[in-house]
Amino acid sequence: MTSSSRRLKIGVLGPHKCTDEERSMGLEVGEEIARRGEILVCGGLNGMMEAAAEGAKKAGGLTVGILPGDTADEANPFVDIALPTGLGAFRNMLLVRACDAVIAVRGEYGTLSEIAAALRLKVPVVGLQTWKLIRNGLEDPGLHVAATPREAVELALQLAVRPRLTGPS
Repeated sequence: MTSSSRRLKIGVLGPHKCTDEERSMGLEVGEEIARRGEILVCGGLNGMMEAAAEGAKKAGGLTVGILPGDTADEANPFVDIALPTGLGAFRNMLLVRACDAVIAVRGEYGTLSEIAAALRLKVPVVGLQTWKLIRNGLEDPGLHVAATPREAVELALQLAVRPRLTGPS
């Protein structure tokens, strides 16, 4: 856990349908977040969200699901705190805003939209085999690349404790 008394909220982003390899990465990311005493935040549904939440629960962690629908019943069974928003995909902005840092594990266009929202809100983003962002011909320095789930969590925790701006640029 961080040196302050406040636990960090680390978001995990990724595909809603996982391959076995992606599921394994999600489980490990979730476990690593929980082992460090931090809170896992996700979209609360299936795929990467479920894998990461399951990993966190296996390690005794606390999980929060920020759901797109109107009911907590849609949450996967590994979500401790289900927050239905009724916002559909627009909940992606709320999800990243609630986090001190996010980890994007592979992913599709929904993950890309969450990465973009996090970068816009100056929430630190760590990528694990995810999108490569080119801006003005150069790799975007806001997307920090990790090679392993453990490295992704370590980097997210390092970045999360740094002061960050509170609004969009």
